[in-house]
Amino acid sequence: MKTRKQRNRQGSGNNPHRLYRNRDNRMIAGVCAGIADYFGFETSMVRVATVIAAIPFSTAIIIGYVILAIVLPTRPANLYPDDEHEDFWRGVANQPKDLLGELRHRFRDLELRLQKMEAYVTSRRYDIDRELRD
Repeated sequence: MKTRKQRNRQGSGNNPHRLYRNRDNRMIAGVCAGIADYFGFETSMVRVATVIAAIPFSTAIIIGYVILAIVLPTRPANLYPDDEHEDFWRGVANQPKDLLGELRHRFRDLELRLQKMEAYVTSRRYDIDRELRD
């Protein structure tokens, strides 16, 4: 029986869009960069918000940052095959209803196109066009 970590390493189809520390774009430990990646914000804006929040709540922000730096795993190098997959999984995590509506619309469009193709292939016009082509 495989453990959960082994299944996640092998890419078992689980959602790869998780909160990670982004050590590639880090200033201290990569917590702000990871939060920015997760929510789709600009990293500099998350850093500015953290510094502004640290002014009145310095103890809580520092403790929270240290805890997140310890608890959060680092982002794997090949988490997404391309940018399109990353955008898809971010949409699933942040706006699932919008994404499902968009997918429903795409499948509905594909279904209509298939119906038109089936209607054409089964029509007399297709037979005439094929005879003219041959």
